[in-house]
Formats: sequence, structure tokens, C-alpha cells
Amino acid sequence: MTQYVALIRGIGPGDPRKTNEKLCMVLRKLGFSNVQSVISSGNIIFESDEIDPFRLECMIEEAWPRLLGFQATTIVRSQAQLQSILDIDPFGGRPHTAQSYLLMTFMKRPTNPKFILPFQPAGKPYTIIGYNGGVLFSITDNTLMKTTDLMSWLERQFSKDITSRTPLTIQQILKRMATQSS
Repeated sequence: MTQYVALIRGIGPGDPRKTNEKLCMVLRKLGFSNVQSVISSGNIIFESDEIDPFRLECMIEEAWPRLLGFQATTIVRSQAQLQSILDIDPFGGRPHTAQSYLLMTFMKRPTNPKFILPFQPAGKPYTIIGYNGGVLFSITDNTLMKTTDLMSWLERQFSKDITSRTPLTIQQILKRMATQSS
């Protein structure tokens, strides 16, 4: 059995169809084991004998409208894939703070950026600092602006088949996976 996380786009408080309990229920109905949520932003860890993350994504995405009445991009990564992303230290030891917001954007269909990295769009408080294995790494300077259009900008560059998490969230996911497999 391989441990995975389903990173589900657009999950947050307020929509009763998208509670952690309901999201986990769908993955259990699909036959996955050891299903658990990690915080309330669409991070569901599970185990499966399936070795193809793309097939898992398709299975899960097809279940959302059928079982819960909504559609959501779902990106599946294995524990090993997540760990390898953190192991490269994509932010060079920079801390995630209120002033310096670090973000990892996962792509459903990995696409190389069409710009040279690092890249800061003109007039924007964020910089895309790297790309590796279908994940973009960005830093936002929140001292310049509290609300940015980073996600909209990323969608225009790469499509809406993306979802983002902070490195702190990825660390929490990996910690839960480690305790689950112990």
C-alpha cells in the first residue's frame, strides 16, 4: 500500500458539502484505507494499492459531483513525492512568516514555466522563485500588499488545474503520514 494525499482545490469553511467528514467519506466509498483529513483546506491522506496518481485523481474527481454535488480539481501526490519536494529546500531556508508568505503550487498537468526563474511580474509583490516536478515555488512580500492576485495570475499562466499549499501545510501532511504508517 502506498500513502497519498489528495490536494483538493477550493475547499474551505462555509460549504456544508465540503466538510472534512464528507470528503473522507467519499474516499472511503472509493475503497481507500486509512483515510484522514489534515486541517480543513482539502488535504485528505489515504492508502491505496493503485500506483498511478493520475488514475487516482480521475477516480476521486469523478466521485465529487456524483456523491457530493460539486466539482473540484484534485491533485494526488505520494508521501515520497511530497518528501522529495521538501528535501530540495525550494525556499533556501527562508521562513514562512506573515511578511514573507511562501507558497507551493501543485500542477495537475506539469508545465514548464514560459519565463526565466526567478520571475517577478511587473508591479506584483510576489516572485516565482523555482519549479520542480510539477510544483511552482513563490514568495509574496506581504509588507507591500495584503491581498494579491497571485492565484489569478497563476491560473492565467497555467490553467485552473492547480492548487496551492504553504510548506507548513505540506510538513503537517507529512507528519500525519509518518504517524499513520508507524
